[in-house]
Amino acid sequence: MALPDEPRAPGEPREPHDWTDEHVARWQPVLPGLDPVVEGAVTRMKKLSVHFRRVREQSLVDFDLERHEFDTLHKLAGRGGTAAPSELAQDLDLAPASVSGRLDALEKRGFVRRTQSRTDRRRVVVELTESGHQTWLGAMDVLGHEEYRLLGVLSPEERNQLNDLLRRIMVEAESAENGRHWD
Repeated sequence: MALPDEPRAPGEPREPHDWTDEHVARWQPVLPGLDPVVEGAVTRMKKLSVHFRRVREQSLVDFDLERHEFDTLHKLAGRGGTAAPSELAQDLDLAPASVSGRLDALEKRGFVRRTQSRTDRRRVVVELTESGHQTWLGAMDVLGHEEYRLLGVLSPEERNQLNDLLRRIMVEAESAENGRHWD
């Protein structure tokens, strides 16, 4: 379906159109009350989310990681590379026994090591190995490069504005969820 020309000043280039423009144009006659700006923004956010999820999943394949392995390495890296198993269980919202199984598998792959605490011999400390850190970082870099590639079409001021606008939307979404934190 061809999209109507949008009003623009003489000589001003026409904005490129994407899949969502076609989607909105297709649905407007069916749903006359459809706000094309809201539908366009929400659809684009959904499509970008799916795109980033696909990139992340491909990076896991490329680095031979299961999702739960990456999640565990990610939480451990987020704690500076060391944590108690109970802290990881809390961060991952899992039972301690589930974390123990994950750590066994990651330890066999050489991504983490468990040692006794130097201050309390009853405690175990989980440490990210250099191999684990490099694998986690490599998987993170793939997604990070794609994020920078896509947001690089915006000026620094536009990126700040987009970030601020999305924050306002998230504050509203989180308040409707009674303060639930989204991970």
